[in-house]
Amino acid sequence: MNIATTERSKTAARSLQDKVSLITGSTSGIGLGIARALAGAGSAVIINGFGKPEDIDAEQAAIKKDFGVRVAYSPADMSDPTSIEGMIKTALKNFGHIDIVVNNAGIQHVAPVEDFPAEKWDQVIAINLSSSFHTVRAAVPAMKANGGASSTSPRRTG
Repeated sequence: MNIATTERSKTAARSLQDKVSLITGSTSGIGLGIARALAGAGSAVIINGFGKPEDIDAEQAAIKKDFGVRVAYSPADMSDPTSIEGMIKTALKNFGHIDIVVNNAGIQHVAPVEDFPAEKWDQVIAINLSSSFHTVRAAVPAMKANGGASSTSPRRTG
């Protein structure tokens, strides 16, 4: 996904200047679009998700070049609460604070219910539902200590 940059958008008021945004599921698609939009508003961004390392490196470089903000990548496994906690701790260590969390990570598996593997169901629930809880639970104390918290969990259907 590509959010176009123009001279006007590069010089427009950067309402999220000095903010740090963590966007899960943001190495492609909607999540990457959200990360680019937040970067366009001046926020440093931490992206997370699956992908080829060279593609993730290229996306980070493009965000930094296009918007002039700090960018980091977390390979946290969103089905693992310990990995999610580590992502938050690393973000706080590297950026000092987190202001915005967008829980966008999600996977899907389509099969008739009688053929739907139980382990795949557990993975879908862990990433699409539980990861949002674990991410917010880990991030909110630091966000409150920083004077506020903003979190969203967009969901897609169909």
